Amino acid sequence: MATRALTNSSHTPQTLSLIASITSLLQNLNPQNTNSPNPSFLNHFSPYLNPNLVIEVIKHQTNPHHALFFFNWASNPNPNPNNYSHSHLCYVAITDLLISHSLFSTAQSLLESSHKLSDFIIGKFIKAYGDRGDIRGAIHWFHQAKTIESGRCLFSYNAIIGVLVRANRIDLAEAFFDLIIKEGMVRPDVSTYTTMIRGYCKMGMIDNAEVVFDEMICKPNLITYNTIVNGFCKKGLMERARGIVDRMMESRDCLPDTVTFTTLIDGYCKRGELEAAKNCMDEMVGRNCEPNVLTYNAIIEGLCLRGDVDEAKRMMTKMRLNGLKDDVTTHTSIIKGLCIVGKSNEAVRHLKEMANLGMKPDVKSYGVIVNEYCKMGKPEEAIALLGEMRVRGIRPSVSSFNAVFRILVEYGELDRAVLLLKQMSANGLLS
Repeated sequence: MATRALTNSSHTPQTLSLIASITSLLQNLNPQNTNSPNPSFLNHFSPYLNPNLVIEVIKHQTNPHHALFFFNWASNPNPNPNNYSHSHLCYVAITDLLISHSLFSTAQSLLESSHKLSDFIIGKFIKAYGDRGDIRGAIHWFHQAKTIESGRCLFSYNAIIGVLVRANRIDLAEAFFDLIIKEGMVRPDVSTYTTMIRGYCKMGMIDNAEVVFDEMICKPNLITYNTIVNGFCKKGLMERARGIVDRMMESRDCLPDTVTFTTLIDGYCKRGELEAAKNCMDEMVGRNCEPNVLTYNAIIEGLCLRGDVDEAKRMMTKMRLNGLKDDVTTHTSIIKGLCIVGKSNEAVRHLKEMANLGMKPDVKSYGVIVNEYCKMGKPEEAIALLGEMRVRGIRPSVSSFNAVFRILVEYGELDRAVLLLKQMSANGLLS
């Protein structure tokens, strides 16, 4: 019967046929039925069992109870001509599915009864609890991993630090990072360092990020470099950002990519250093690193903020000639630039013309014109635009509401201003 086992390919016609047949049978189950149905109807599939088939069947189930029923049957099939047993990846697949449906207790019971709880698996629980905003639960699972693995739990360390960074709890992330160094049971890897660097950069603690970067006991990878470069650029520390990029090019172990150069270009543009940004783009092209839409958008925005809309439009044309498609961000910058140079009517026309280009203006596009109408003393037009946004399913920003509110108060239309406040509250924009 061994010759009937599937090949390693998970997408052969035979595999797809088996997946469809098994899924069809499983869909007839009632997951609410407390009396477990007899799984014997699956027995004729047992000669075909292998880890790849089991994983693919699990992935194809929209109902986690169906997947679990199949997994439990495959744990002890009868007959079992090929002596099939679940691989580690099978347990990973069923765990991922159960966790994605918040069936934490079910997943935990399955893994505990199978003695399959491990650092790697627990890392998934930590991340899932973090995604739900349950920091206490995530920390509880970390301590579970520490106990099970006797402190050798790098996946769980990385997971809990990541959860805390995403939750802006840099103080706790720092405590866990210090713990991994202090205890010395495992060596932090590039993911550990990069996550801490990202956390510090996110909180504006760029000096702390640089200390961690300089103290790395492993080589930074491209993500690490790009993270620290972005951190410096966000703080306007362009000389230090450029210094990191120069180090990358000197070492040649990890050369800057499109993201690196685009981040640098955006940083220069935010500081109004357009010539430096253009030189950086030329350098980028010279190193066979192709600019993307984000690269062009950074320079276009910089030009527009400086009021050089004509040059921005030429840059947009250049982008198109290079096979790239301008997007909503591109045109929002153009609209903003037109407002800056006093061409408000042209800016309004440009907003309306975006639809002809196959684009839907977003909250930022509308926000620019709402603010411009308010500056021009045209509250009626601004309010009409807020109404258009709601019709299009776009939730106006706080700044747009505030701009309209201020001009209504300024014009003495207090009743309408109060009504606007009520609308803001209904939109969840007032705490």
